[in-house]
Parts: sequence; structure tokens; C-alpha cells
Amino acid sequence: MTTVTTRTQVAVIGAGPAGLCTANLLRQRGVDCVVLEARSREFIERHPRAGFLEEWAVRELERYGLAERLLQLAGRHGSFEFRFDARRHQVRYAELTGQHHFVYPQQELVTDLVAQYADALGGDIRFEVDDVRLHDLTTDRPSVTYTDANTGQRHRVECAYLAGCDGARGVSRRHLPAGEHVVASREYGIGWLALLVEAPPSADGVVFGLHPRGFAAHMARTPQVTRFYLQCPPGDDTANWSHERVWRELHARLAVPGAPISEGRIIERQVLGMHNYVVEPMSHGRLHLAGDSAHLVAPIGAKGMNLALNDAFALSEALTARLRDGDERGLAEYSARCLRRVWQYQEFSQWFADVLHGATHPDPFQARTAEARLRRLLDSPSAATAFCELYIGKLTD
Repeated sequence: MTTVTTRTQVAVIGAGPAGLCTANLLRQRGVDCVVLEARSREFIERHPRAGFLEEWAVRELERYGLAERLLQLAGRHGSFEFRFDARRHQVRYAELTGQHHFVYPQQELVTDLVAQYADALGGDIRFEVDDVRLHDLTTDRPSVTYTDANTGQRHRVECAYLAGCDGARGVSRRHLPAGEHVVASREYGIGWLALLVEAPPSADGVVFGLHPRGFAAHMARTPQVTRFYLQCPPGDDTANWSHERVWRELHARLAVPGAPISEGRIIERQVLGMHNYVVEPMSHGRLHLAGDSAHLVAPIGAKGMNLALNDAFALSEALTARLRDGDERGLAEYSARCLRRVWQYQEFSQWFADVLHGATHPDPFQARTAEARLRRLLDSPSAATAFCELYIGKLTD
């Protein structure tokens, strides 16, 4: 069987928020691109993922005409609360920063971006691709090959640049040559049991439970679905968490007098390893990484989808400048530009993780310093403002 060859300007690997946002913005600006995705359209539009967007990211999406349904349907959060010692401690970050979180599950944003790119703009997106390989990345004629999983047909897409947006387990990262990139990482030594529950939210905003038995969290997703997290040993088996044990721990770690936790059917259980990493630089030859391909932030501060969009805004702008105007400065500066926000969010994630897990830290010194950080945050308006600006992503890049 012969290989079918097509030509485009940019090959986008991965149809998550980073890849789809990049493709939409390139298409809007008259830059030709092809999107390749390993999963089916139905899968990526239904698979439940993260759900918090920072206001700066929403306003950028709105500026490019990509936020119409989001603005109609998303809930808005302007406060959260810590619960510990059987008391509630509210942090009103919208009052301190003037910005909100938009609660919009990632699969809903993916649905919107696919519809805009493929249906409204007529963009080329190819689902269920297999055996994806990147070629000649340091030449001026790179390409990507893949097999159509449904027909077995082998394809080659020749391009000028590639956007590697296929996540932590995708092929793009595997094409970075050893010795030319630094992968900085942090292992937290804990796990989170992530639960998706058919139950109405038990609070208006996010709830962080700090308890001697372990951290817990409540995060509203929709009026009918709530996300919960429970600290657990790293690599724990979900089979260890029966329905009864889950609710016993959630009530113990989150419920306080006058604020019960609503129960419901658990529709998803998975154990997440708490770790972060950053790839530096985020580019190799004609390949430029974006989103989780380049950096991962544990779901401690709900930063991952926001960083993916930040990469997409910067990468699409830089690619457009190069391909339409011949200006190479944006691509030369792309990695450094994105990493400024990445490292701000990584530092915040580490700081916040120490606070959230301090109550169960085996080292009494670290446990007490975590408690001191929390008290300063709750007692000092200036400390609270500084924290909230990072929490909502109100940064000066």
C-alpha cells in the first residue's frame, strides 16, 4: 500500500486545548494547518477533565471569538474556603483581584474548539491516527507520518513547522534528543484519589479540607456533578476505596457544622500521582511543544489548562509572524516567553501543596511551617492579596 502525502504549513499533534486553540488561531489568520489526534472525536468531547479557567484566559478566548458558549454556560467563582479544626475560613479572591474563575469542564471547551475549527472554519482534523512519527525536525522540510486506524492507510504530512500538543504521554516529547533538553521535575510523594460524583455541589466554591487524616477537596463542575479529591498513598489502588470508605473520609475531612457534604453515585475513580515537570527549552528545530507535552502541573491549583492556552496564544502568534510576515523573533523567543508563566505557576503549586498537605507531613518542622504559611495567608490582607493574584493567574509576564 502506497503512502498518501499531503502538504501543509503547520502540523498540530494533539487535539486538546493547546492543539485546538493553536489550530483555530492559525486558521483565523490564514495559516494552513492539519490537526492529528489519536482518539475519536466522540472520546475527546466526552472524556471528563479539568474544569477551571482563569479570567485572563477566558478574555483571550473571547477576543478571538472562541468563548461564546463558555460565557453563556460557565459558572463563576470568586471565593474558596479552607476547612480545618471544624471551622470554615473563606478567601474572597475576586474582591482582592477583581477576577474570577470560570467553571467549564475541559471537554466542553474541546467540543467548542473542535466545532469552530472543523465545522465552522472547515479545518483539516484527522481523528484516530496511529503509529505517529516525526521526521527531519532540524531541516526546513519536516514531516509527520501516521496510520489511519480505521483503514490501515499510511499517510505523510509534509509541513514547515510542527506543534507538539499531545500531552505527557504523547510522541512529541519522545522526539527530543537526549542531552539537549533539561527536564526539571518534582515528586510530592503523595497521591490524590480523584472522584467524579453525580451530586449537586455542597458549597458555592472550592473547598480545601486540611485534616490529620489527609487533604480533601470539593470542586463544583456542573449543577449535577461534583469533583472530589482525597489524599492517599502514591500508587494506591482504587479497589481500596469502596463507596462506604470514600464517603466516610469525605465527611470526616470536609464536613463542618452547618455545612454537610452531599452524597451521590461515584461515576469515576482514579488515583493521580502528584508530580510536576518542565521541559527546557520547549522547542527543538521545527518542533515546538505546548501544554502538557512541555510542562505538567499537579492539579493543586487548577493551572494546567490555563498554561496550555497561554502556550497556544503565544505559539500561534509566533508561527503566524514567521509564516505570513517572515518574522522569526516570535519563534526564537517562544520558549522563554512561555516559561516565565510556567515557572510562576510551578512555584505557586509547590507553595500551595506544602500548605494543603502540611497537616499530614511526617516532618514536624515542615508541618509547622506549613501551618505558619496558612495563618499568615488568613490573617494578613497583603499576604492574602499576593496569594490570590497567583491563585487567579493575575501576573505580569
